[in-house]
This record gives sequence, structure tokens and C-alpha cells, in this order.
Amino acid sequence: MKTVHTNEAPQAIGPYSQGIIVNNMFYSSGQIPLTAEGELVTGNVQEQTHQVFKNLKAVLAAAGASLETVVKATVFIKNMDDFPQLNEVYGEYFSNHKPARSCVEVARLPKDVLVEIEVIALVK
Repeated sequence: MKTVHTNEAPQAIGPYSQGIIVNNMFYSSGQIPLTAEGELVTGNVQEQTHQVFKNLKAVLAAAGASLETVVKATVFIKNMDDFPQLNEVYGEYFSNHKPARSCVEVARLPKDVLVEIEVIALVK
């Protein structure tokens, strides 16, 4: 088991790591729309989702994986009414490669953000 850490994504804001590699699989912690410097990206769900994907790309790269090797994504959304807008941005990052996905509406997310995404990916 190996802990993944990069300064290109926000640091963990609790007792957890950005991700873990077990054998050849990478499990990310949920990424929210914080910049690597720890600034919260406000704005609509699309703006927040772009930042989440920037963070996911950074932790995936640090793990030796990429969006193309993601096998499962779990999306947590504050308001399911925002799903069409979120899905539009999501499709920009997963256009050809389409991993399995779950999406659930939740009552509240850390820092009251609109979206959080975690992934499981194959390490190259």
C-alpha cells in the first residue's frame, strides 16, 4: 500500500490522504473545488466541476494513472437539479473513455460546495 501526495491538488483537510495505491489500483479521496493553494472556487456547479477535475487529474498523475485509466467514478452532488450542467462538464473529461459511475444527491458537502467526485483507477 502506498500513499499518494501532490502539491498540484489541495492538501487533505482532515485525517486522510489524497489517495492510496493498493496493488495496481488507485483510490482517490473525494475532490472538492479547492485550488492547490486551498482557495475555494465559488460559482456554479460547472465552474466547481472543472476545478474538481483539475484536482483529480493532479492526484491521478501523482499515482501514475490518468482519466483514461479510471474504472469507476462516484459523484456527490448538492442538488440533483444541477445534474445536467454537471454532466455536460463531466462529458468533456470522459468523452471517449466512459468509466462506470454513480451519482448521488447529498444533504451537505465539505465547505458547502456543490460537487465532490472520487475515482478508482488502474495504475499504469
